[in-house]
Amino acid sequence: MIADMNAIIKKSDLHVHTTFSDGSLAPLEVIKWASKKKIYAIAITDHDTIEGVKYAIENTNLFDITIIPGIEISCIFEDEEVHLLGYYIDIQNIELLETLKLFKESRESRGEKIVEKLNRLEFNLTLQEVFHIAGKGVIGRPHIAKAMINRNYVDTVQEAFDKYLNKHKPAYVDRFRVSLKEGINLIHNAGGAAVIAHPGLIKNEKAVNEAISMGIDGIEAIHSKHSSQDVMNYSKIAKDNNLIITGGSDFHGDFINNVPALGDFFIDYSHVELLFSKANFYKERREF
Repeated sequence: MIADMNAIIKKSDLHVHTTFSDGSLAPLEVIKWASKKKIYAIAITDHDTIEGVKYAIENTNLFDITIIPGIEISCIFEDEEVHLLGYYIDIQNIELLETLKLFKESRESRGEKIVEKLNRLEFNLTLQEVFHIAGKGVIGRPHIAKAMINRNYVDTVQEAFDKYLNKHKPAYVDRFRVSLKEGINLIHNAGGAAVIAHPGLIKNEKAVNEAISMGIDGIEAIHSKHSSQDVMNYSKIAKDNNLIITGGSDFHGDFINNVPALGDFFIDYSHVELLFSKANFYKERREF
């Protein structure tokens, strides 16, 4: 959390997933819980899709909460996947929609190939049961892992990834991603502010510096898997480079004592206003 402790904090969770990617709660459920937990604003940032954002915006008038249109874009940097968060994107931008179509097609074909690989390893999974778990979302590895749990092939999602689904494991299949530069440009061209996601989880330390040199607008310093040292380090890097500090829970559906962890990691709304201003800069630039 970054805020003036003497001011009234408007909690803003800028990293939230729904059933339209790999979250376990539908957008309306997320909004209901956010309202119940007195969260001022949330950003729906599903992986490589804006379908959950569209649904959330259609229902935001039912609750006293601000919905920030967002996305989490899968990028590649020197053989490592790096994620970018885009805020206040134009969800009708043609370039964005065309690229997201490529992501969707790649994810769909990837899911089929992973199931085929697992079955060649003498598992017995069907695409139908994976589709059932995915619901409205595109098939992802977490959905396949849950199908493996249902079949008692593994005990946990982590075990499924560690033994079969991670890179260099027997059922891994690569998928479409954009370069870090392409991801930043995609967000900017869609009138959004680009932020590097959970930098403390990135193995290649050069990625953050490269993203800064490529023109990112912010750094997600506050994150559910960041240590207090990570928060301090990345907040300093953001300040030193005149970047916006952001934060969020990266909520996928985890519950603690029957309450979702949504909003447990957050930033004050004043930082959201900075993102809004930066996004407007890119929207205005598109008009000239």
